Amino acid sequence: RAPDECPRLMLVISSRSDPTVPPAAANLQNEAVHVELVPFEKFETEIYLKFLLGIQAKNIGIDWDMLDAVHDRANGCPLFIEYIVTWALDKGMIEYNQPNNKMMFQGDTTEDATAVIPRELSNIVLAAFNNLSPILWDALKIASCIGYSFDADVYEALTGKLGFIPKVEELATSYDAFERSDSNRYKWKHQAVYEAVKSLLLKNQCVQIHSMIIDVFDQSAEQQSEGSENWTQGLKADAHRLLARHCSLAEKWDGAFQQYMNAGRRAEETYNFNEATKMYEEAIVCLGKITPQHSMRSRLLPTLRLGSCLRELARYNDSEAVLTQCLSETEAELAGGKGDEQMYVHALTALATLHQYQSKYNEARDLYERALPIARRVEESSSSLWLAGHIAGYAEILRKSGDLPSAERLHREALEMRKERSCTELEMAVSYTQLGCTLFGLKRYQEAYKQHRLALLSRFKYLDFSHGLVSESLNYCAEALCALGRSEDGIPLAMHGVEIRKQVFGSSHPALAHAFSILASNYHAVGRSCDAKQLLEKCLAICEEAFPKNHANIIPNLMNYGKVLRSMGNYRKGREVYERSIVIHQLNFKANQKVDQLEKCRLEAKELAQLEASAGDDGSCIPDIARGVMPIPCVNMDLGASPIIILTDVGRDVDDEYALILLGALSRMNLLTPLAVVTTLAPARERASLTRGSLDALGLAKVPVGVGGAGGLDTDIPLEVYGAQYARSCSCIFESGVALMVRALESAPENSVQLLCIASLQDAATLIREHEELFVTKVKEVLIMGGVKPLDSSEFLEPDTAYNNNCDMESAKFVYKRCQEMGVPTLTLTRYTAYGCPVSNVIFDDLVKTAHMVGINTRRVSMEAINRLWHKVNLAATDPRREKLPSRCDRQWFCRTFFGKENIDRDSSMSIWDLVTKLNMYDPLTMLCCVPEYRETYFYWESKCVNGVQHRVTGISEMNNGVIDSALLCKKLYSLFGLSLRNALQNIC
Repeated sequence: RAPDECPRLMLVISSRSDPTVPPAAANLQNEAVHVELVPFEKFETEIYLKFLLGIQAKNIGIDWDMLDAVHDRANGCPLFIEYIVTWALDKGMIEYNQPNNKMMFQGDTTEDATAVIPRELSNIVLAAFNNLSPILWDALKIASCIGYSFDADVYEALTGKLGFIPKVEELATSYDAFERSDSNRYKWKHQAVYEAVKSLLLKNQCVQIHSMIIDVFDQSAEQQSEGSENWTQGLKADAHRLLARHCSLAEKWDGAFQQYMNAGRRAEETYNFNEATKMYEEAIVCLGKITPQHSMRSRLLPTLRLGSCLRELARYNDSEAVLTQCLSETEAELAGGKGDEQMYVHALTALATLHQYQSKYNEARDLYERALPIARRVEESSSSLWLAGHIAGYAEILRKSGDLPSAERLHREALEMRKERSCTELEMAVSYTQLGCTLFGLKRYQEAYKQHRLALLSRFKYLDFSHGLVSESLNYCAEALCALGRSEDGIPLAMHGVEIRKQVFGSSHPALAHAFSILASNYHAVGRSCDAKQLLEKCLAICEEAFPKNHANIIPNLMNYGKVLRSMGNYRKGREVYERSIVIHQLNFKANQKVDQLEKCRLEAKELAQLEASAGDDGSCIPDIARGVMPIPCVNMDLGASPIIILTDVGRDVDDEYALILLGALSRMNLLTPLAVVTTLAPARERASLTRGSLDALGLAKVPVGVGGAGGLDTDIPLEVYGAQYARSCSCIFESGVALMVRALESAPENSVQLLCIASLQDAATLIREHEELFVTKVKEVLIMGGVKPLDSSEFLEPDTAYNNNCDMESAKFVYKRCQEMGVPTLTLTRYTAYGCPVSNVIFDDLVKTAHMVGINTRRVSMEAINRLWHKVNLAATDPRREKLPSRCDRQWFCRTFFGKENIDRDSSMSIWDLVTKLNMYDPLTMLCCVPEYRETYFYWESKCVNGVQHRVTGISEMNNGVIDSALLCKKLYSLFGLSLRNALQNIC
């Protein structure tokens, strides 16, 4: 809905220097307008003075002497002009001179108008702080040196000796000097005050304050990290950058150099190469100010890192210039007899890696073949990690150029060396990944998956799930699963990999293109070429923009695209894609390199040309896959998995999606075989997109999804569908949910299908009316989340006013009556059963720990919904902000419903989520009843016999809720939810 509701968004970034744009927002630079704010010209000062004095529309002028004085003293700064005028008006020093029709300073100021204004403008700005104690003044001065805003957590070290943060809090609360954000960050309340305090400090005072800040950090580190080699190891990149700035302003250039290097390294670890580039550039500047000069190693290290970062940013020309200069310097030093061979190896391998990125494999190989013998000679120990890294780097060049057997041999050598030195698990993960990629190239897919899974487990254990290295392992595992014929398992991993890479790299980075390509391969393998085509077109658009023309890395993506086009019957375009792949291959590889890839392209192009020639023009050759028609999953009754069709209004509240999570577990346990999911309730198409994405992320990508009816509600007033980044709108969604159900029933054995209705019964009624014979023949039973009138109130079981029934009461009555007349059994679970088994928010919070996107999103939606409802129930009954909430739903009702208490001590503006203990799982409980074993273990049932068939109900009243053991049932639900999400991510957590 964002483009419709907010078609234009303006983001204003204020910065004293060029702002750092994170990679995830790099595409914003295309639309960015750079506005430089400069001091007022004198005529602009005159205009502003008229505005401040309220005479802009009165044809009254400004005295030239007053204008000169104000403009000169304020240096054209609007804030200072405003302070001067406010001060002068408070003093009654500005008056209207009627004979001249001008505003001017009071009295005779013809000799020197500037004498009216205090010589130090800070006297005006800081008048409110005249009575500050010396200690608080010191805190103000320290804060002005730190900056306009600062993180209290970073500067907590200053509290021990200087009591800095408590003084800042006092200045904020008692003197309105600072304001504090929710993230424990302070900023100056008035920029003019900040500027004025800064202006009071002489340069040597600033140097002393910055030196004091560094000394305090050093002393704090000695106390907290005794025996630690580097006390700043736990700091984030921005903290290192701040400390580097303090060192620079204290003129401690050695310390500044080290901190900028640390900041660059940390930025690289989080894939923020723009920030890392700036940090290494600052480190190089600091080196130039250090005397005596550092060794060549120290001098070249930041330059080498800078070149590597430029390479990751695809700034290949800049990177090549930097790295070539490094290599020239190391060669010159060696020629002079005072060189560093290790740095020479670093320079050679860094430039070789760049050439690999540029598809210059021959040049890269030549450089590594110069470097590796030196590395082996320099490092005699066969277990050197340094040497292992260079061996692995050479192996990667060989892998990229097609010499896979040699690459495997070298990668295994490097892996053994790292094992001997007892590397960290994260260092070992690098070797697992490199070896896994090599084994994949050798088509040893099971071995490749094993290596990539080892890497993924290590990275998930030690890194944030949103880290770029985690996404790398997710992608490679998904690629291996696809090759093993397990694409339905690969899709959840690939989906998570894509989302992480969007966050880390932004929307135009080659890393995201690679993730798109792997997800596309998995979709294609499950028969969803429409999704694969869409993703590959995004992938290729990124590659064409990011890589030089005819780059070798484009070839695999083109081959995937050609394969998808062939499956969709687009033979001409597929042939053209393969022909382009052949041209790019010949431009990048020698005759004996990657021969299999070239032959594959030639064969495909030839076959596509033949298919193109024989294809008809009447569309008869277009396969179902090209039309987005998914097959119905096969039913194997020997496994005991009952076929099921589900009607849901997912997106209205989260319990529908939790029912889908439960479906994932029951499907993997071979208890249910989902044939189709149909979404109902307007807007049903948006609900289908959410369902499609959710099923994909849960490992159920082969289950077809269809669009049902409006659910009996007015289509002009659609209900809201909550958002999810994984929602997927694609042509493989069936536009007719009823037609999809018919196909599913036709494919199933007789008397085998369960029809689960956890939404309006409108589509079920349509199915029965239009295909009654098929329904009676194939449907074993109908399970309904709803409610019924007392069992003895009528000859037939009749629906009550439960929400799902009430959406379309006529359809509900029809479904219940016809099922009883035709002898199709029904099972009804009522709201009272859900009330008898409330779950705690702890379940939602714990499922977030699986890192699965569906678990995270459903918890977010639940939290937001509960907090919105909490705010509404605290409003007056007549308040329009309550929307359609009934008046009975007040604060007491909320507390009883969600806490089991009459009231709680919590303000309506605060989040209530942490106190919630009673959330109802209506639809998951109904889904659980589809499994006979669970049905009998966890629920009591009442029955009504109609025409010799038993129709069962659980939860006939609030007192008789039908739950046998609430604690045991909650435990089972939690177990199955966790099993589903963990299995979807291949049990990495």
